[in-house]
Amino acid sequence: MWTMELSPELLAILVCPESKEPLVHLPPGTDGPGEYLYCPASRLKYRVDDGIPVMLVEEAERLDESAAEALSRRLAAR
Repeated sequence: MWTMELSPELLAILVCPESKEPLVHLPPGTDGPGEYLYCPASRLKYRVDDGIPVMLVEEAERLDESAAEALSRRLAAR
């Protein structure tokens, strides 16, 4: 499968549509096999399909508090 890496310029301007806070890039393997953008403020995880972020709140996965804490610990350790 062909994938395109998200550009740093795009990552710098994207924000969570719900919280308007910056997003954290989760490359494949960080939190599952896919690529995601994560908002710690809203605990929303947006998937990236073939290099295109799906920035719809209704399509995002909302992590519960314990899953969000675990992800935050993994991100702090990298």
